[in-house]
Amino acid sequence: QVQLAESGGGLVQAGDSLRISCAASGRSFNWLFMGWFRRAPGKERDFVASISWNDGNTYYADSVKGRFTISRDNAKNTVYLQMNSLKPEDTAVYYCATGRRLGDRRSEYNYWGQGIHVTVSS
Repeated sequence: QVQLAESGGGLVQAGDSLRISCAASGRSFNWLFMGWFRRAPGKERDFVASISWNDGNTYYADSVKGRFTISRDNAKNTVYLQMNSLKPEDTAVYYCATGRRLGDRRSEYNYWGQGIHVTVSS
């Protein structure tokens, strides 16, 4: 089956930047989009950003728009999330997932990575 592996997480200071990656085993006809979600301590898993594999169209949550940038490298089957101006409230476990929409709903995604920790200190 499709496998997703996140990398690049860690501990950073507020205001700093971090780029996390998600390597996928491949694309499929039914799952042509990639999304990033995150689960902050004590909260639900929320949408962050998504991207289309073929044309690069993107969609962002309001909370990260202007600070985060999602991108992809089709040759490497990898999607990235560049996170700038990080805030303590960005602290969460970040998950990548394959989807069939640019949507922000968990039900629109099927395969999920294991998640990677991002901690932003104040």
